[in-house]
Amino acid sequence: MLQQLFNELIKQDVKPFLSNYGYTKKSLNFSRKAEELIYMFNFQKSSGNSADNVMFYVNCGIYSAELAQIQSKEILTAPLESECHFRARIGEIARAVPDRFAVTPDTNRVELLESLLPGLEDVIHFYDTMTSARSIVDYYISGPFLHLSEESFHLLLKSGDVTAANHYLKALHGKYGAEHRWTIFENKYKAIFDTYGVKFDM
Repeated sequence: MLQQLFNELIKQDVKPFLSNYGYTKKSLNFSRKAEELIYMFNFQKSSGNSADNVMFYVNCGIYSAELAQIQSKEILTAPLESECHFRARIGEIARAVPDRFAVTPDTNRVELLESLLPGLEDVIHFYDTMTSARSIVDYYISGPFLHLSEESFHLLLKSGDVTAANHYLKALHGKYGAEHRWTIFENKYKAIFDTYGVKFDM
């Protein structure tokens, strides 16, 4: 019964809501294509679900054809959320929304939707600010995060933005330089800088 309620939630509430923003549904995935980017929502049911408790997560993703090229990977027309270059749980973007939702016998559907739908809308507005591969790179540079760091250096140096590349390198070193694994990353980054004939200056 709760599984049926979850299915109805997706079909009757989430699908029409996201359809208004141009998203199409395939299984529990919703996607929208815009030039070289594909924006996604993935509704992931928890593996620990039971007859009286259906928990689910909302995963958010952006796939970039340009970053796939940098990775020397085949450009996908229907990527999975796990194949996206930007990935986050809804709660990482829409701070007022939980990462995990639960459908139980006591669940008030209206209250659940009052949290879920505004959260989806917040992510859509965030997606509106992510308009290119550089937008994704800038997000991870701002951390600074190691995720997508090699691809980020390729994109920055390929475009000639040496200043941003050096700033990112120093920020990464400041955050992760004391870790034993840093030497591995440093060697990879130096090889990328060498590829573009740019001085590698720590």
